[in-house]
Amino acid sequence: MGLGTKAAQPAETDAILSVVEGNPRAPAPLPGQRRIVDHLKRSEKSLWEWLSSVRCREEYAKNVRLELLKSTVRLEREGNADLYALADRAAAGLSLAVPLTIYQSQAGEGLNASLVYVPAEIHVVFTGPVRTLLSPDEVLAILGHELSHYDFFSLGNGEFLTADQVLVTMANHERAHPSHFETARLFRLYSELQADRGSLLVAGRIEDAVSGLVKIQTGLAQADAAAYLRQAEEIFAGGEARTEGVTHPELFIRARALKLWSERGADAEAEIARMIEGPVSIDRLDLSGQDRLSTLTRRLLVVLLTPAWFRSAPALAHARLFFEDFAPGSPEEEDSLAFDELRACGAGICDYLCYVLLDFAAVDPDLEDAPLAAAHAASERLGIDERFEELVLQELSLTKRKLAALRKDREKILAAAGKSAPSGGSGR
Repeated sequence: MGLGTKAAQPAETDAILSVVEGNPRAPAPLPGQRRIVDHLKRSEKSLWEWLSSVRCREEYAKNVRLELLKSTVRLEREGNADLYALADRAAAGLSLAVPLTIYQSQAGEGLNASLVYVPAEIHVVFTGPVRTLLSPDEVLAILGHELSHYDFFSLGNGEFLTADQVLVTMANHERAHPSHFETARLFRLYSELQADRGSLLVAGRIEDAVSGLVKIQTGLAQADAAAYLRQAEEIFAGGEARTEGVTHPELFIRARALKLWSERGADAEAEIARMIEGPVSIDRLDLSGQDRLSTLTRRLLVVLLTPAWFRSAPALAHARLFFEDFAPGSPEEEDSLAFDELRACGAGICDYLCYVLLDFAAVDPDLEDAPLAAAHAASERLGIDERFEELVLQELSLTKRKLAALRKDREKILAAAGKSAPSGGSGR
């Protein structure tokens, strides 16, 4: 089937382009992607430097070109002028002036389009009957998606490409932790949403971007984008939903994310992130999430051990099991923001915080009831006092009557502890 295309309506295109920061001709990286890149550049310097080296990239490009020749049929411009007209239009829509080649995969299974990244060269591979099943406008949208992957990997002297390679290397290591897999997963998921934005920018109409996605995912010959967008909204009308995807978010997530971004721009980022990451879970933290929780835990301990009476040798020794260089703060250093951020993490880390507080409630019996009173006060500020009390009864074998008395007399207990503390505290 011949692939022509109609011009995007200027008013629609201008409205869509206006939500992009920086270069209006390419989708900006998402906040989740930048967070991961910043973490890797700080924590994996040696691996980062090697994978971003010229020698490594030259070897990579040579291998990729050879593999393309082996596994695909190259579509020459002379015999595919209509297809290349769409590809050139997509490239112009993203301000990409790079040699571009399109291939048809020799593997006939499924329906797909993919970018094979080589610096300063664009290689797009179609799998299955993409050209015959999709309309010209949908093919344009799909090309916009793939070319956005190229633009993304080229940003910042290739730092997002390096991040992707670092994550693949770490996840494939025999000693990889769940956090490595989760970080790689999130980076891939965000990369798909970022490229979907390029699809919309190039196509100019969300209907073409969504219907192209639906056809690629399902193989349907006809797709009603408006109907599918309504279907996606119905899913979220029943409550929050998060992706369980490994390499790509589910179709309903991608469609809704695209709609949110087209309507609200940067104001939609937090809601889109919730669809990808969901509530914080201690068992499902990525590397940057671990760093953030570690920082917040340190700040919590600084606040908890602010009172001089709480700085006993056992309490400080226990804090240094968490952080070897831990040093207690002073009253003016109390950081309410730590409590605000920890509350925002939600139920996923509730038990973790409770057990941290329980540790310090029981670490020094010589301090009697004061540590438990301080931990209870902190649990209240964190909004986890009900769960904390359940665990106190369970783990510390406290009676309900004793706990009720402590709750009632908490401020008196803390005031008395403050009066009895030596001036300046200990362990400084």
